[in-house]
Amino acid sequence: MQVLIVDDEPVIRYGLSKMAETYSPGQMKVRTAVNGIEALRLIGEVEPDIVLTDIRMPKMDGLELCKAIHDDYPRIHMAVISGYGDFEYAQKSMAWGVKHYLLKPVTKSDVHDVLERLVKHSMRGYVSVTRYLHWVDRIEECVWSLHAEQLAQIIGQWQAECLSEDIPLARMKEMLGDCLDLLIERLQSRHYSLRLDRIDIRGCRADEMLMCFAGHLESIMSKLQTMRKGNFKDPMEEAKTYIDSRLSQEITLEEVACMVGLTPNYFSALFKKLTNETFVQYRIQKRMEKAKEMLAIPHYRISDIASEVGYEDYPHFTKTFKKIAGITPSEYRSELGVK
Repeated sequence: MQVLIVDDEPVIRYGLSKMAETYSPGQMKVRTAVNGIEALRLIGEVEPDIVLTDIRMPKMDGLELCKAIHDDYPRIHMAVISGYGDFEYAQKSMAWGVKHYLLKPVTKSDVHDVLERLVKHSMRGYVSVTRYLHWVDRIEECVWSLHAEQLAQIIGQWQAECLSEDIPLARMKEMLGDCLDLLIERLQSRHYSLRLDRIDIRGCRADEMLMCFAGHLESIMSKLQTMRKGNFKDPMEEAKTYIDSRLSQEITLEEVACMVGLTPNYFSALFKKLTNETFVQYRIQKRMEKAKEMLAIPHYRISDIASEVGYEDYPHFTKTFKKIAGITPSEYRSELGVK
């Protein structure tokens, strides 16, 4: 959440800034300006969600600033700060959409109270941290796995949601830029070095900005593919090979996901989508296929076969085999004519 505090007195400006920062530590980004002219310049750059402004200031006072914000930035929510002698003057700002006032001397509880009210009005078009990180996770897995089609679907969904939420351009620019920064940081933790310029969206519409973002992701994927020089194996093929070679071991979904560089939840969903089986179903099926191969070899005891495919509990092996094959291991061996 972006907050701009406008006051020409350094001590008051600093105090208000610190009060605002303590309202929601880590989530409230506070900027300051000394008068209305500087405030409008900053608003043009970052378009904050909330503006707290003093009334009496040189060059451009608070009332003029509120009018300019009302005319050009209707999404911004405002509150004015005034002394008792200026209160009647401050009331004129109601014509420019101001509904909240702070009377000097201002306390921390005053600031927090007005921020609480303004934040509630500002939440439209605001993407929650949980939802944002979910998008980043999905994008990261698609990029790392070089799944261009799935990435295109995710970007399409994100575009639709961003546009339907009516997110302000400045906020969208910050969100998409932060997403790229976080993605690059995560790729670097996987030992993939990459430098990429921040998104330049000056003069861009929302749909153009999102297309630019998608282009950056495609560029990352292209560079990643070039770096691998064609030696990259599909993560699902790597996963299946890993499972197939360890049928006698009790490996976990989390272990296999980590091996191929995917999160467990994403790996589980992707594995089922591409194989039409869950991780557990696939492993059981492979174990039973290997058991059938070994049952065709006369010198193998059935108890040894059970152990070889990961079943120390012989009755459990027999029950599972019958569930898959329709007959017991002994009956299967008899049908093959193996004694």
